[in-house]
Formats: sequence, C-alpha cells, structure tokens
Amino acid sequence: MKIVVDENMPLAEALFAEFGEVVRVQGRTLSAAQLIDADVLLVRSITKVNASLLSQANKLKFVGTATIGTDHVDKTYLAEKAIPFFSAPGCNKVSVGEYVISALLVMAEKYQFSLSGLSLGIIGAGNTGTAVAERAAALGIAVKLCDPPKQQAGDLRTFVTYDEALECELVSFHVPLSRQGEHATFHLLDEKCIQAFRPEQILINACRGEVWDNQAMLMRQQSASPLRLVMDVWENEPNVLQTLVPYTEIATPHIAGYSLEGKYRGTYMLYEAFCQHFGYEITKQLQPMLPTADINTLSLCADVSECILKKLIHLVYDVRRDDAIFRHKITQPGSFDEMRKEYPERREWSSLKISTEKNNDLLAQLGFCVSGN
Repeated sequence: MKIVVDENMPLAEALFAEFGEVVRVQGRTLSAAQLIDADVLLVRSITKVNASLLSQANKLKFVGTATIGTDHVDKTYLAEKAIPFFSAPGCNKVSVGEYVISALLVMAEKYQFSLSGLSLGIIGAGNTGTAVAERAAALGIAVKLCDPPKQQAGDLRTFVTYDEALECELVSFHVPLSRQGEHATFHLLDEKCIQAFRPEQILINACRGEVWDNQAMLMRQQSASPLRLVMDVWENEPNVLQTLVPYTEIATPHIAGYSLEGKYRGTYMLYEAFCQHFGYEITKQLQPMLPTADINTLSLCADVSECILKKLIHLVYDVRRDDAIFRHKITQPGSFDEMRKEYPERREWSSLKISTEKNNDLLAQLGFCVSGN
C-alpha cells in the first residue's frame, strides 16, 4: 500500500511501515495530485478532506484523522464514495484537560484567588469536556455541564442551560464545530453573549476558533471592561486576528491537545482501526513506544496544597512557555503552522512518578503516577 501521512504525525513509520510505503506530506498544502495512487490517507485537523482533495484518489480505501474533531472531513462525500473513515475520539482529552488546569493555575496566581469553590461552566461534555470536568472537580471547583445534545440523548449526568453555564466564574468551551442544525456551534459565543459577561470572568476556548466570534470579542476587549481570555484556537487559522492577541491572558497556537502522549495516542488509535478494518493482527502496543520523560521521578514531602500542586503541574507543563513563544512569533508569516510543526516536547502528568507518604488520592485523581515511600 501507499500510505500518505501528515508530516506532524508521530509513529507513522513504526506503526504502518510493515503494510507499505509511508509518505509524509505537508497537511496544510496537500494536493489532489499527491493522492493519485494513495491507498491510505492519515491527516490531522489542518487538512480539508473533501471532494476537491480526493478528486484523483481513485485507489483510496481508508481515511483517518488522528484528532477528536472531524469538521475538516466531508464525511458525506466519503460515504458516497464508499471510503471508510476513522477518527481518534478521546486521543487528546487528557492533554486538553491538563492545558486548561495549567492555565487556570496561572490565572489564580496572577489574580490571587483560589480555584477551590469557584464555579466552572463547561460547554460541551464529550471526551475533552469530561476530562476537564474530572480534573476541575478534584480541585474543589464546582463544575456545571452544558451539553443539550447529550442531555436530549439521555445522558444521566446533571446539566445546566447555556445561559446558566455562562454565569459561572470560569467558562470553558469543548464543543465540535458545526454550522447547521438545532445545536450549531458556529459563533455559539456571539456578540450578545460576549457583551453580557462580567469583566472578572475567565473564558477559555480549547476546541475550535469559529465557536467564538473573534471580531465581537475584540470589540469587548477594546472596551473599558475587557474579559480575561485564554485562547488556544482562533477563527480563520492560520490567519489569526492579531489585534486580539494583546488582549488575551494566555494565547497559544491550537496546541492544547499536543502532548506527546496525545499525539502518539491519536496515531495508535488509527493503527488499531486500520488493523481491524483490513484484518491484520494488532501486534504493537503504545506504552513501550513512549519515551522516558526528562523528569520522571520525584519525592514529595509536603501535603498537597494548591501551591504545591501548581509546582508539580507546572514542572511537567507550564502553559506560559507556549504563550511566550506564540507572542514572540505570531507576527512572522507562516509562524502559526511552524509553531505547531516544531512544537517542543510536552508530557502528560502521568509521565511523572511521585513518591510520597502523604495523602495521595488527589494526585492519583489528577492522573499522576503515585507510589508510597
């Protein structure tokens, strides 16, 4: 087989080389001509998989995206052409959850408040929203979930209305991008909603840029009462509304889900789907492929306060690193995709083994590897 793979997808050769030739391509600029003799296409979110791209792909018999979101794929067209499609739901949920908590701890330190006791409205209670909710609840944050489609489908969790979720002190968005239907999410956060927020509220977008009206947000931020924003995603990526960047607390280039584990997991999930689809035996396991983290063991002698927890979390991943890189580079042409392509290695909390005689329940709940002395 000829297996065409996004150049930023890890483990492609390790997982797929036994099945054929692995050809790496630039996801943003992939052309129809590059797929003429392709049997398999594996992409990430920057590649628009549609009739135009696949117009010459007459041999294609498997399309996969190593992402949770699928709005970049014309699934209707693939179905019409009888081309099987697979995604990687939940592959980066841990990474996104940890990004959000890292950002909230930065905000808590900057504005001198404790996260415990605050309310967090989570818009979208799928894989990533649930991962955020679990970690926030462990920290004593009062979580309020909003997800009308899941509520209507019979999900037994407790939900609040959209307006109720927007009243929370912290509001985080984790919905897929959709432009049609009863629950369309394009500009879900519109000018009316944006103008109604209280200036001390903290808003986070780590799903899709078009879920927020960026122009309306810029108007609010240029007013006398700006909001506190954490933005990982932007309308019209990679062409970020650069005038909005200085009005954010934390700004990053769509990397919330970019942990090493998350990216490895996405590729591995496509490997599993590939093997199952074509009838191959799954002979490889993900865990042995993960490299040892630079800092992988630590002894903890103190009780787990919010201050200690912040030190531990930011030892593994401090979102301010990515914010600094983004602000330094974003004015340079082509920098948005370059920052994603050359993203520095980032590990998940599970890569750190903590040895402690103290109460370790919280650390375990958050996903750290914990052992007693």
